[in-house]
Amino acid sequence: MAPGILKRTLIRGAVLRFLAKRESKQRVRIAKHLAVGVDMNEVAVLEGAQPRKILEVAIEKKVPAIMTYLSRGKWHVAKVLLTELGACNLSVHVLPTQKPHPINIRIDQPVGVSLKHGYGKFIFETKVVGLEPSPDAAKGGTIVLAAPDRIEIIQRRSYFRVDAPKSLKVNVLLWHRKQYDNGAAGNGECLEAGDDRLATGRYWQGRLIDISAGGTQVAIDSGQDRDFRIGQFVGLRFTPAPYETPLMFNAQIRNILPTADNKSFCLGLQIVGLEASPEGREVLQRLCSVVERYYKMNQSDAQQQDIQQTAVAT
Repeated sequence: MAPGILKRTLIRGAVLRFLAKRESKQRVRIAKHLAVGVDMNEVAVLEGAQPRKILEVAIEKKVPAIMTYLSRGKWHVAKVLLTELGACNLSVHVLPTQKPHPINIRIDQPVGVSLKHGYGKFIFETKVVGLEPSPDAAKGGTIVLAAPDRIEIIQRRSYFRVDAPKSLKVNVLLWHRKQYDNGAAGNGECLEAGDDRLATGRYWQGRLIDISAGGTQVAIDSGQDRDFRIGQFVGLRFTPAPYETPLMFNAQIRNILPTADNKSFCLGLQIVGLEASPEGREVLQRLCSVVERYYKMNQSDAQQQDIQQTAVAT
């Protein structure tokens, strides 16, 4: 065989092996996604035997989870560890905290559970079927939940914060959660600015700084009364874009920081309770859509700015 033909044959063989290897890796990635029925472009729902596989992995890997529940008109958040999965029940151990406090929970109490693992966040709704409190409150206790037959997956990128687009001025209405014991902010019901429930209580006007499916940051003018504290639960309402239906949910204050110009203070908020009801999960799906849309708007704005700067430079 001529040297030129031999060289071309070897190169062609190497290229074909490279393409075959790449295709094989791609098939493996696709197979992993299909194995759990995940469409990476939207919120996916796992049913049947699939939720049990997820829970078994979480127990084996000791993945911590967050359990949220509404008790006496107040949201509670507890960090738990999934410990045992039976035919109908799921046992979770309440992890101890630096400041031990009683778990105000009862049999048949609805709860929402969320955990992060792999490429997404898994959430499900269930209820309490048994309580096994620890004699030592500092060591937590065990809560027995009904094993879920349905788990939803939110892709991880929805939990990355994105800035509110500069082209939008997104106003936020906030109020102390304890003012409304009927749970309106947890089930997706929207309060209007003139609603009697707001008129009879105190509320604040703020501006959306950034948002994700798990939290948000809101700036409030320093001229308003600063009646907030870390750990407090608040209700929020904002309209993502003009003429859209407002979004409404509950959140817990994680930090309070002044802005660089000291004209405002920012509330760092963790969204809670959306896993605990079908209505809440609808709000969560809308939040994911808002995050995706804001991200695309920011990308488009950045591209337009680059084009304008290039035009000026030339």
